[in-house]
Order: sequence, then C-alpha cells, then structure tokens
Amino acid sequence: IADEPTTALDVVLQAQILDLLRDLVAENRMGLLLISHDLAVVTEMADRITILRHGEVMEAGDTARTLSEQLHPYTRQLAQASMHVP
Repeated sequence: IADEPTTALDVVLQAQILDLLRDLVAENRMGLLLISHDLAVVTEMADRITILRHGEVMEAGDTARTLSEQLHPYTRQLAQASMHVP
C-alpha cells in the first residue's frame, strides 16, 4: 500500500520513487495499491482505478478508459480540478 507516496516531492524525487515502486512490483511479482489525488501519477502507474468520494465508489475500471469517459459527475469534477487530464 502506497498512500500519496509522491506528495510534496520535487519532480526528480517523484520520478525516483515511482521508478522504485515499479521495480519492486516487477521484481517481487506483487500488486500495488496506490492512493493518490494526482492523476498524472495514477495515469502513469495504474492499470485500474477506483474513484472514491467520502469512502463510496463513484466509478471503477481500466484507468485510461475511466479517466477518458468520466461517466460519473464526480470523476468529471476530479479531472477538471486536476492539472493533468489524460
């Protein structure tokens, strides 16, 4: 479980942490639960995404499809508020 692992890091450190997580996942053949509000990080790291609001699932599925289709209004709000919309 990685809860906001790159929050408040500069771009260089953020890239290093994400590379480290990718390597750990590949080397140990394990899954990673990544919790983040940063859609750029999520898009880069996640195969699947679950959009939560107040602990309730608003939308879930393939990351690229979910973020491009934005079926739920909250997903659209999150994407609009993000600096990175895939």
